Amino acid sequence: MQLLDGKKLSQTIRAELAEDVKRHGIKPHLVAVLVGDNPASKTYVNGKVRACFDVGFESSLIELPETVAEAELLKSIKKLNKDAEVHGFIVQLPLPKHISEEKVLLAISPKKDVDGFHPENIGRMVAGLDCFLPATPQGILTIIERYDIETEGKHCVVVGRSRIVGRPISILMSRSGFPGNCTVTVCHSKTPDLKEETLRADILITALGRPEFIKADYVKEGAVVIDVGITRVDDATKKSGYRLAGDVAFDEVAEKCSWITPVPGGVGPMTIVSLLMNTWKAATRGSVS
Repeated sequence: MQLLDGKKLSQTIRAELAEDVKRHGIKPHLVAVLVGDNPASKTYVNGKVRACFDVGFESSLIELPETVAEAELLKSIKKLNKDAEVHGFIVQLPLPKHISEEKVLLAISPKKDVDGFHPENIGRMVAGLDCFLPATPQGILTIIERYDIETEGKHCVVVGRSRIVGRPISILMSRSGFPGNCTVTVCHSKTPDLKEETLRADILITALGRPEFIKADYVKEGAVVIDVGITRVDDATKKSGYRLAGDVAFDEVAEKCSWITPVPGGVGPMTIVSLLMNTWKAATRGSVS
């Protein structure tokens, strides 16, 4: 078993971006919009802001109350779309129930949609055109590419069909080129025999959000396992009172794998660095080859 170390790789890419900033004299500006005071969302957003400063980007945080009207949030998005000093921005999900996520995502300019969720970017991704890829799928692709994991002719099984991870990564893994050229199966809550499907996987990508659900008997000998899931699990032995667990029972599955991502330290850091990569792309389109 060899480790797909997303934390180490993300540090390498951050150093590359910091060097690009110095070499080209361009300082990308990313804005994060946070609605409400969800602790997990705050942690994610603060991590993204810190990552920007680490590589020499400019970063701003707009915090709005939980009770903000949908129209007011849309007004803020419209302002960011028009602001020439802002290269890209994200609206942290999930949003309060009284605000339509669909309306918010549609309101973001595709040219500043560095999260890659706008239907125009998704459509361009499906068509194989230049676009902003969703951050987590792009992070997975970057891991595969940088670790030179063979994908052509392989059977990739994706467990989970969310529009944020499962659906886009299934499309990307089936596209022509590298990483890609896989035969892809997408599994979900209605799949009759999940174990039968996952045991066929040369590359298994899990995005379930069910801690340690995938056991050793779900995994083929020598498979590549990429664990996107991350869940807080109560653990009295930890100072925090919890530990972070992936979808995969790491200790027992690792013995059967050729490669595996840890949780934490696998896909998570690569999601953040992918956001930085998209922001750099937004700031330099047409000016840096």
